[in-house]
Amino acid sequence: MTSNDYVTDQRVQKHRWWILAAVGLFTFMSTLDASIVNIALPVISRDLSIPMNQAEWVVSIYLIVICALLLLFGKLGDSLGKINVFRTGTLLFVLGSLLAGFNGNLYLLLSARVVQALGASMTMANNNGIITEIFPLNERGRALGMIGSFVALGAIAGPGLGGMMLSHLPWGYIFWLNVPIGVITIIVGQVILPADKIKTREKIDRFGSLTMALFMASMFVGIFLGQEIGFTKPLILGLIAFALIMGLTFIHIENHVANPLLQFSLFQNGDFTLSLLCGFLIFVTNFFFNVISPFYLENARGLKPNLAGLILMAYPIVQVIIAPIAGTISDRVGPELITFCGLILILMSQLGYMLTDLTTSLWLFTAIVGFVGFGNGIFQAPNNTIVMSAVEPENLGIAGGMNALVRNLGMVVGVSFSTTVLFSAMSHYKGAKVTTYINGQPDVFIYGMHVSFLIATIICAIAALITGYRLIKRPTRPMKGES
Repeated sequence: MTSNDYVTDQRVQKHRWWILAAVGLFTFMSTLDASIVNIALPVISRDLSIPMNQAEWVVSIYLIVICALLLLFGKLGDSLGKINVFRTGTLLFVLGSLLAGFNGNLYLLLSARVVQALGASMTMANNNGIITEIFPLNERGRALGMIGSFVALGAIAGPGLGGMMLSHLPWGYIFWLNVPIGVITIIVGQVILPADKIKTREKIDRFGSLTMALFMASMFVGIFLGQEIGFTKPLILGLIAFALIMGLTFIHIENHVANPLLQFSLFQNGDFTLSLLCGFLIFVTNFFFNVISPFYLENARGLKPNLAGLILMAYPIVQVIIAPIAGTISDRVGPELITFCGLILILMSQLGYMLTDLTTSLWLFTAIVGFVGFGNGIFQAPNNTIVMSAVEPENLGIAGGMNALVRNLGMVVGVSFSTTVLFSAMSHYKGAKVTTYINGQPDVFIYGMHVSFLIATIICAIAALITGYRLIKRPTRPMKGES
């Protein structure tokens, strides 16, 4: 089978935008759940009578399970059909959301988050592959741009939407919100999603899947626990060592099995590899902002969560408008130049954050927040197009899994790295160890914030340099599927 099977199917093409809406809604919800919980952690901690470090696992367990299983579910999508795997994921995600909303105990909540993460990883690994298969080449950038809008909207809207909901409702509703929307989307999906046409039916690399999951789980458990108890503890060193062993074992297995989970030959494609790297760097950059901005608005500036949430909503609102437009333009002029322009705008916005202090007008800060959404809207859609168009149709699932994996890795690294930089800089300025916002001393936080955004600016500049170099060296490189 080829990717043109869906393109020449009149029924599929008639419903392609409904298919995009169904896929996009679940993409939004699964990505949202990685970020919306952060702002509810103090409330969850109080209601369940647990310390804050235990409450943090409500976020961590979700990200760990997703990262551990994305490649497996991407490969399953290639083998058994992306739509089959996506449908199963939607059911699990809605079930997990329903269970997570009940105010029982921490173990019930963590178990529900694991079920949610299983479903989310199934949908995340296959959403871009489904869209790439269904949409013709001349509309692919626009369609992937809209999926990128859903991803970005979910990733960055969490603090804002969560803050507004918690002002009026118990914390369980941040999970229960998914249930009615999810049920409606499942029903729509049953009607309009076509049967899978592209299935490789390859055997799944079970040992590779197991070692990959163990590598991701042990590495991130080590990182999250290390932030709590210190990275020199024997337990943490043991987890990191085990992760390295599993990582090396995974590479060895993948180079010696007939049907590997991940074909390393894919990385020989420069467009694929560099676009994944740039996507990772930009999600790291974005989550510096995601972590630091609530501290700035609520602690340093003294705003209520609902007002802070409204300001932060400028980012996703602008991006969700711009991304489809950028995707449409990239269909006409090529994606490389558009991605570079987007990165330059993101870089400029990071400089704006660096110059922000306690006297900065909230209107100006809101404009900067919207500006970074503008840059991301221009960057994400064509970058996704490059990734998904750089591989053959039979590898779309694993390419989509890799794209989702680097996105989630960027979120995890961004959260852990930004907090490390922020509190290290605050400790340096204060001359004593700092692990939280210090009431009555906003200057300490502002110093840490400026250092953090300096690092974010450097990370973004690296992505811009990589993309600029590619633009100069290979400005007209054709994509797979182009004639």
